[in-house]
Amino acid sequence: MPTPPFNNPNNSKKKTPFQFNLWWMYAIVAMFLIGIFYFDNNVSTKTVSYSEFESIIQKDRGITKIVVYPDKGMVEGFLTDSMAQVVFKASNFQSGPGVHAIVEANIPSADKLSDKIDEWREAGDFTGEVEFEKSSQLTGMLLSFLPFLLLIGVWIYIMRRMSNGGAGNGGGGGIFSVGKSKAMLFDKNQSDRVTFNDVAGQREAKTEIEEIVEFLKNPKRYTNLGGKIPKGALLVGPPGTGKTLLAKAVAGEADVPFFSMSGSDFVEMFVGVGASRVRDLFRQAKEKAPCIVFIDEIDAVGRARGRNAGMGSNDERENTLNQLLTEMDGFGTNSGVIILAATNRADILDKALMRAGRFDRQIYVDLPDLPDRVEIFKVHLRKIKTAPDLDIELLARQTPGFSGADIANVCNEAALIAARYNKDEVTKEDFNAAVDRIIGGLEKKNKILTEDEKKSIAVHEAGHATVSWHLRYGNPLVKVTIVPRGKALGAAWYLPEERQIVPSQAILDDICSLLGGRAAEELYTGHISTGAANDLERVTKQAYAMILYYGMSDRLPNLSYYDSTGQDSPFTKPYSNERAQIIDEEVTRIVAEQYERAKSILREHTDGHHKLAETLMSREVIYTEDVERIFGPRQWTSRTDELFGHKSISGAPTPPPIEDVEPTDVTPDAEKEEKSKEA
Repeated sequence: MPTPPFNNPNNSKKKTPFQFNLWWMYAIVAMFLIGIFYFDNNVSTKTVSYSEFESIIQKDRGITKIVVYPDKGMVEGFLTDSMAQVVFKASNFQSGPGVHAIVEANIPSADKLSDKIDEWREAGDFTGEVEFEKSSQLTGMLLSFLPFLLLIGVWIYIMRRMSNGGAGNGGGGGIFSVGKSKAMLFDKNQSDRVTFNDVAGQREAKTEIEEIVEFLKNPKRYTNLGGKIPKGALLVGPPGTGKTLLAKAVAGEADVPFFSMSGSDFVEMFVGVGASRVRDLFRQAKEKAPCIVFIDEIDAVGRARGRNAGMGSNDERENTLNQLLTEMDGFGTNSGVIILAATNRADILDKALMRAGRFDRQIYVDLPDLPDRVEIFKVHLRKIKTAPDLDIELLARQTPGFSGADIANVCNEAALIAARYNKDEVTKEDFNAAVDRIIGGLEKKNKILTEDEKKSIAVHEAGHATVSWHLRYGNPLVKVTIVPRGKALGAAWYLPEERQIVPSQAILDDICSLLGGRAAEELYTGHISTGAANDLERVTKQAYAMILYYGMSDRLPNLSYYDSTGQDSPFTKPYSNERAQIIDEEVTRIVAEQYERAKSILREHTDGHHKLAETLMSREVIYTEDVERIFGPRQWTSRTDELFGHKSISGAPTPPPIEDVEPTDVTPDAEKEEKSKEA
């Protein structure tokens, strides 16, 4: 998510301009309704005939005050409480202070009424006061038209909001500014800005990005030779590799305006909103050119058009994409605006979006290799109080396949673990615990295991360690534990080789190593268990990949059924049923051969396996040093050892010699009986 734009402290001194609030209109309407309710409850009015009005005065003497409106030809009489009960009835009128009951009637003329009042006074029927008033037509009109005036005022306010596009830039006016761009404008002088110094590793990607910034800073350096500034660059790579961070660094380094928004910001439930936002974004960008526009997660709006048309499609998203294509490289000019975009799903983007002239460059931001991980650790360890003896190279070797985000998580988790134990600094043990926590899950020491289960897990994990130690392409062991973590009852940590090209024998060795746990169970416990479920899943996937994707089969050589474009239908397969049977037979053959190979290695090193299993039973964890004491140093040198030299990557204290531990007999009962008979 983009960082919020920098707030200049000088802006706080400026007075905020007066802005009308719609809630004020609601308050006025509420007060008007309350006023009507109040007046209705304090004044009760009833219209009667003139003869009835005279009867109330002459017979009942029930009027205390008369108000005459000559211009309206109407008279009002204020009733006594007793007369009000008769006229309005007790259920509708309740007397009290400030409560008035009025009857009104039409009069023939004011002069005749005046004479009549004199007669009533002489007869003693009326003794109150008489008032002659002129009714205010303006007040009556206002009371009549006030609701309509309120509606007109609300309508004018809505129209002004729609025409102004909401409050401020970025379409912050709510529902009436849905067509405005939500791009955030970044200032290079913001206090928490990110620079290229904060981006570790990714040298090639940084070079490409820095060149784009240099284009904008010093364009004559390139245009003098006839070159043109690239119109766009697409950052492609797995999640967490630093694509958005590179864009933030561009915002911090560039001397030009930087607009940032997400691809999902274009998509709305209203028809035509996405295309409107695209137009508004490029309008703002052209006004501030030269500038940079960054669209994060562009696959939300840039998916290929027409895919899976039979299953329905999003026309609104396609219209938004069409407008984006037009703005990036259409009939109109778009000079001085460079588009940066990031995605981890480049295979689903529309081909028209990927062509030169829109995205001239595709910059692949890959997972960091070993030297890059060292630099990334150095960046994230700046603010962490670490122990002086912390070896960053060893940390980098322990985290193969980790992205920059994963490494940041490791550093933070290590600091939290150190704080949990009230340490003054973060040690390598804390980092090892953090790596174990992230890879294997939360340690569950309170999970109760029976002795047989613990023995089976130890035999299984020792089988993995034994087989992988004696394979040419086996991954170097870091540590093995039988303490449950996450969903696993035991776990083994290895250091995978970071190869650019994987030979077929490396895949076979990996399959053999994964089958070492199941083979050890069968050989040394006499039965197999469900503990190898994850191993078998990975084995099956790798075996099918060898046959279907890499063409590593004698019966089906040089054939690949992998579709890198992702356009193949999932309901059809590109081979016949006979060929599917051959594929299944080849997968079965590969797995069976490597399983027998794993059992052969275990039979050859049975004593060493028993020592490892017994050590796991007693200490619950073994390290590389333990395996090396039993089997000796590995015959093959890893690539990481060639780069950095051979170092212990466990970081654990020196354990007691395994030779001092008496291995228990873990052979099956049938073998025990045969040995006893031979004896």
